[in-house]
Amino acid sequence: VQFVESGGGLVQPGGSLRLSCAASGFTFGAYPMNWHRQAPGKEREMVAQINNNGVSTNYADSVKGRFSISRDNAKNTVYLQMNSLKPEDTAVYYCNRMPTIPTWGQGTQVTVSS
Repeated sequence: VQFVESGGGLVQPGGSLRLSCAASGFTFGAYPMNWHRQAPGKEREMVAQINNNGVSTNYADSVKGRFSISRDNAKNTVYLQMNSLKPEDTAVYYCNRMPTIPTWGQGTQVTVSS
């Protein structure tokens, strides 16, 4: 199993980014997927979930209304569209399947700063 995250960067408050996660080593379309993030000095937290066919999603309260998770099962890829970014969204972002397994990618750094 492998996850490769990309799309992070430095963005000003109020800006947007779209993260991608390419998954391999398992039957992608059979699993719900999620995005997690870990800020410096904090525990890793789940921010968004999507079921295996992309119909059902769920979000942490801190990102609800600003972030949107989607997936393309033909490309084995899950996305996280992040709008109205805030400095407190600064973190390394990771994807994983559900139930979460102890295999993580390198993550992608998101920094929100003016």
